[in-house]
Amino acid sequence: MASGFFALFDDIASLMDDVAVMGKISAKHTAGVLGDDLAVNADKAAGFPPSRELPVLWAITKGSFLNKLILLPLAFLLSAFAPGVIVPILMLGGLYLAFEGAEKIIEWLFYREEKHEEEEEENADPLEAERKKIRSAIVTDFILSIEIVIIALGTVSDQPLSVQIPVVTLVAFAATIGVYGLVALIVRLDDIGAYLIRMSGDKGFGAALGRLLVAALPKIIKALSIIGTLAMLLVAGGIFLHHIPRLHELFHTWPSLVAELLIGLALGLVVTALLWPIQKLIGFVDKSNATR
Repeated sequence: MASGFFALFDDIASLMDDVAVMGKISAKHTAGVLGDDLAVNADKAAGFPPSRELPVLWAITKGSFLNKLILLPLAFLLSAFAPGVIVPILMLGGLYLAFEGAEKIIEWLFYREEKHEEEEEENADPLEAERKKIRSAIVTDFILSIEIVIIALGTVSDQPLSVQIPVVTLVAFAATIGVYGLVALIVRLDDIGAYLIRMSGDKGFGAALGRLLVAALPKIIKALSIIGTLAMLLVAGGIFLHHIPRLHELFHTWPSLVAELLIGLALGLVVTALLWPIQKLIGFVDKSNATR
């Protein structure tokens, strides 16, 4: 009986060792996507009043956890019974990211004033604007989560299910904790700076560092807006570049960042052009209803 328990503990220890090793490998493979995830979500979580930053971020984080709870069982089921469906789903998500990234660029180039007016209208109802941004952030997180889960699953596809489930689950939830923890740190840099200034009596290195953090936050938020848009295009382009052999052959001599960015932008422009008549029709219907 005792030998049976020791054998069980030995099996558990061996399994945990396998999970730890494969977890490190999966985390390494998903590191690039996590960087893009951080940039995109930091952009999505920024721009709120200081009193609402952490509540909004917590709402998005809870949405991210829910996304993982939905995606993980589906990913394991698809991997076991319909692996051919995974890549098309990933590509649909890539098209959404490409569309969102391209739309931001088009709005910045040609519709800045209209966008500003639209934001002012939204600010008339701040709670609704906040809910809209949270929904948008959670949808974007869902797409990025698909890629993180798929990449992590790909690194352990040759392992038994007893290793696949804990490894992919660990990587997925660690991604949410790591990304949104860093986002929370970024959006509260000004508070950290103000704390350093108070603690140092506005003198010396602590005060200088505090003032630097306070002054840097608006520039960081603006930079993250640009980086987040580019990251969406890069992720979208990377999905298609790595899963369509013809594209890979066509761009194999190009720097990967350039190739992914161009492919993502091209896809985004195509999707935007296809959806433009529908968006115009929806906008016209909304305006007609508003004037009644």
